[in-house]
Amino acid sequence: MTVELEVDDTGVALITMNRPERMNAMDAEAYQQLSAAWSRVRDDADIRVAVITGAGDRAFSTGADLKSFVNAPPEMSQFWLTQQDQLLNRGLEVWKPVIAAVNGYCLGGGMTLLLATDLRLATPTATFGLSEVARGVVPGNGGTQRILEQLPHAIAMEMLLTGKRIDAETAARWGLVNRVVPKEELLAAAFELAREISANAPLAVQATKELALRSRDVDRNTGLRLEQALNRLLSFTDDAKEGPAAFAERRSANFTGS
Repeated sequence: MTVELEVDDTGVALITMNRPERMNAMDAEAYQQLSAAWSRVRDDADIRVAVITGAGDRAFSTGADLKSFVNAPPEMSQFWLTQQDQLLNRGLEVWKPVIAAVNGYCLGGGMTLLLATDLRLATPTATFGLSEVARGVVPGNGGTQRILEQLPHAIAMEMLLTGKRIDAETAARWGLVNRVVPKEELLAAAFELAREISANAPLAVQATKELALRSRDVDRNTGLRLEQALNRLLSFTDDAKEGPAAFAERRSANFTGS
């Protein structure tokens, strides 16, 4: 498999883009497998959090494997198959938290994937960039849409228009990643963060992520009303009873997602 998915007993899924010989660049088959992985994360109730990384120590992902597409461009009819092989950064709604563990080059489609994740850790040698303008195209799958939400305008525009790359420390300074960790600690740190999240009530976590992301598209009063509505719904769940009970009894909560 080019894209591997494993789930541990704490509800954390690890997705690995496994083409290190191609800097984890993605051909058509790899994109299909990645789409299937995201769909499983979305649909599998046993999965509470996902971590995504690249195989090897040189790259997270450099995006599309351009060589594999040069002689096999998609049919024009595929342009209107907007729901085919959906990806996290191509409109698939995954309300479970996603953590990126960036272990090297994060360029092009790798960068647009990063922009669709929720939390990000990076090694000191990680490099970030959107170089599509140097290839005669534009950043796809949300590259031009999300970056201005996540970086200051001038910084984002410089990256988009020049194709300039930034290093891990710069990415951390601008808030593109949460923090930089030593290479040998990357996955351990990502899993520690994932398990901290997975210990919380899963329905509340998913509701929180959805409310936070939808806040970009609705006015404040609508957002406040949505908060009220989801809190009312959650109040009827077993987890909403378990949380206060565990607190009162000074024990760890056993959330079941029900």
